[in-house]
Amino acid sequence: MPITIAPINQELRVVRISTDPKEISHLAALGLVKDAIVTVLSSQGGAVVILVKGSRLALDRHTASKIFVA
Repeated sequence: MPITIAPINQELRVVRISTDPKEISHLAALGLVKDAIVTVLSSQGGAVVILVKGSRLALDRHTASKIFVA
């Protein structure tokens, strides 16, 4: 499921990131890679706030819709 509709406050694993290589590289530098464990903290308005490797990360809805978790 896309991270935009993932349940709040539940640990999930990134299974796929479907975007261009440049954006994948940028997200990887922030710690968001395949098999990373993430927790969705908030998904309201235009942003999705996640916790990844102990850091909070705010993603715009367009970028977040390309990140799939299980």
